[in-house]
Amino acid sequence: MSLHNASVVLAHGAWADGTSWAKIIGPLAARGVQVFAAQLPLTSFEDDVAALDRTLERAAGPVVLVGHAYAGAVIGATRSDKVKALVYVAALAPDEGETVADVFYRGTPHPQAPKLAPDNHGLIYLPETVFASAFAPNARPEELAILAAVQRPISPACISVAVERPLWKDRPAWFLVAEQDHMIIAENQRFMAARMNARVRAHSVDHTPLVTAPSLVLDMIDEAIDSVAAD
Repeated sequence: MSLHNASVVLAHGAWADGTSWAKIIGPLAARGVQVFAAQLPLTSFEDDVAALDRTLERAAGPVVLVGHAYAGAVIGATRSDKVKALVYVAALAPDEGETVADVFYRGTPHPQAPKLAPDNHGLIYLPETVFASAFAPNARPEELAILAAVQRPISPACISVAVERPLWKDRPAWFLVAEQDHMIIAENQRFMAARMNARVRAHSVDHTPLVTAPSLVLDMIDEAIDSVAAD
């Protein structure tokens, strides 16, 4: 892989934080790639895009921007000129005028998908059992314990805002389709990947391959880095 001078910026999904990228950050950093994990507050879509943009300001050179799950919508909303390639990991990619909820609930959900509702504070948490049944069923017990412990709840304000023209219409994109995903069904992922003309890599992995199959995620990020380096 040619490192060139590209940086990688990672954006976590709902019910997660930047530590979910630990198995991606370490190998990239060991190879000399400048890497940042944006910490999204998950308080509103606008807040999350602003947090991502602040992280992008810190990154040097051309950026490969990577989003997992909900963060697919967030990475598509930035207007940073630094971003030269987008990588979607089992992610949501609403088109102009759509909300995150529109694409999340497209089609019949997986039988093990959780039923979501805000709590008394207006925030949506995942029950701890869902991490093993739907969020990361292929994870080890110690990994599940960490994922459940550090989860950040998401506000409905993150998923109810219609997005503007997404960046994937103007940048090359890669999409890892998680064929065993219990949160975002694979058919839905393929639909989104096809309409964005992404380079698709489909694997028999769960919703959180950045934890359970990091080598596959790294391979796709490497492809994007090589593409940026060749420009």
